[in-house]
Amino acid sequence: MSKPLLQFSHANGFPAPCYRAFLAHLAGRFDIRHVDRFGHDPRHPVTEGWHALTDELIGALESHGRPAVLLGHSLGGYLSFRVALKRPDLVQGVVMLDAPLLSRFKGGALAVTKRLGLVDRFTPAPGTQRRRREWVSPEAATEHFRGKPVFRRFDPEALDDYVRHGTVTQGGTTRLTFDPAVEYRIYRTLPHGLAREGRSLSMPAGLIVGEESEISRRVGLGLSRRWMRVAHAPGGHLFPFQFPEQAAHAVLRMFAQLSLPS
Repeated sequence: MSKPLLQFSHANGFPAPCYRAFLAHLAGRFDIRHVDRFGHDPRHPVTEGWHALTDELIGALESHGRPAVLLGHSLGGYLSFRVALKRPDLVQGVVMLDAPLLSRFKGGALAVTKRLGLVDRFTPAPGTQRRRREWVSPEAATEHFRGKPVFRRFDPEALDDYVRHGTVTQGGTTRLTFDPAVEYRIYRTLPHGLAREGRSLSMPAGLIVGEESEISRRVGLGLSRRWMRVAHAPGGHLFPFQFPEQAAHAVLRMFAQLSLPS
């Protein structure tokens, strides 16, 4: 008997193979599939509201020939949610990792900042333009990341995975595989109308947030609690990298609570 199909979708800037330490704790139970890097296929460019990225995920699901449970972190959570709304025939259920839903008020405020050209003040987008992209070796890249606050709490194995799968070394230079320009555009085009679209959700859904997540604190969990089951896991926004095993256990508990295949 085949394993249940699990379609995992990554966060902005973190290619799916970087989640190896986290997904390894789920691999015994599921047939795990993923898109390596959203936004890098010219057939599915980054556009306002992420419609083409949603279609990229739909295309991946259509190729499987059977419905999947969707699991997504941040960007990947929102894309999974949108696919669940747009193509419920392809989805058995959806679990989002630190991807809280914007209320109609906050979504409206985000739309205004976009129209006024101020969206960079309210997203992590500006940081991507200052991000270092190249190093002399993978070891130098590892040392660089170890000194950055965003990576400081990474599980050592997860940090190794990020360098191994998030960079490529060619001609004596190690560089990021996730283009920071793509990452920047993704942040600037965050969907702002999910509070309106989400009313049609018709399947089991859950949200797992990091106990220390600044993003979930700022966005709030009110709308998410209305439409889905909400649980917490140790760590911040990047908890699948900080505590891979605990994050995987939180996912399995959520699947059980939602009666999803596991």
